[in-house]
Amino acid sequence: MADAGPNENGNGAGNGTRSGAGKGGRRVELSGVPETLLWNLYMRAAEARRARTVLDDPKAVELVERVDYPFEETFGTPSPLLAQGHALRVRTFDTAVRAFLDEHPDGTVVTLAEGLETQYWRVDNGRARWLCVELPETAEVRRALLPDDERRRTLARSALDLSWRDEVDPARGVLITAQGLLMYLRPTEVKDLIAGCAERFRGGALVFDAVPRWFSARTVRGEMRTAGGYQAPPMPWGMDAGELPKVRTAHPAITEVREVPPPRGRGFYYGALAPLMRWLPAVRNLRPTMTAIARFS
Repeated sequence: MADAGPNENGNGAGNGTRSGAGKGGRRVELSGVPETLLWNLYMRAAEARRARTVLDDPKAVELVERVDYPFEETFGTPSPLLAQGHALRVRTFDTAVRAFLDEHPDGTVVTLAEGLETQYWRVDNGRARWLCVELPETAEVRRALLPDDERRRTLARSALDLSWRDEVDPARGVLITAQGLLMYLRPTEVKDLIAGCAERFRGGALVFDAVPRWFSARTVRGEMRTAGGYQAPPMPWGMDAGELPKVRTAHPAITEVREVPPPRGRGFYYGALAPLMRWLPAVRNLRPTMTAIARFS
């Protein structure tokens, strides 16, 4: 199962509304694609708890303990392999954001549909501005669990409603992240969103992830389930690694599109095989996900 984010299409796909298991924390009730933000949190926390973790994320562990939700009943026992893969991709986004903040310490990071992502607590430099663009139902959950502060605020608005761009001051640099979002949109929506970012934020960049076409097709057919029986919502947009240059056709201001490789992880697969797969044409499109950055002139 790939990363997931709030459902920008509002299609209500999934297993219906589920609520907490009564453990006394903040009760969360979400369904469809918005519910997958809890899966993402669950995977990060599972990896963060390991003694030799690849992701230091105590905030995620804290949130899982605070949220009143049946994580294991819904998603099953976390697979160490799946949790590590998820965490390594999260670190790929962290690396891109840190590089931006090194170059633009007073810049703005715009996170589109990040759900309960805790990146701010992992990489913030104490100076940058952060704008989290969330659907109303996920914005409510995020504000309750991760209250806004002086430099970080949550905007209840669809990422497809490009009026969110009016809330961003581009003077000191802008980086937009779309983690676990684009695959849930229709292809025309993906193109329009990327073009809208390139048009408004000249000199900025967008970091995003994508699933390959075979993965997208399986989710549309309802064939992607976790070991616990949770079915991944449909992901209408897929893009193979070899198609990455096509992103430049979304808008003339896009000057560069390249893959951002994840760091090496533990064990044979993430330590040796997965890094090698990026360079082998016969298997590079078999990887379940990739992260890329598009830069704007």
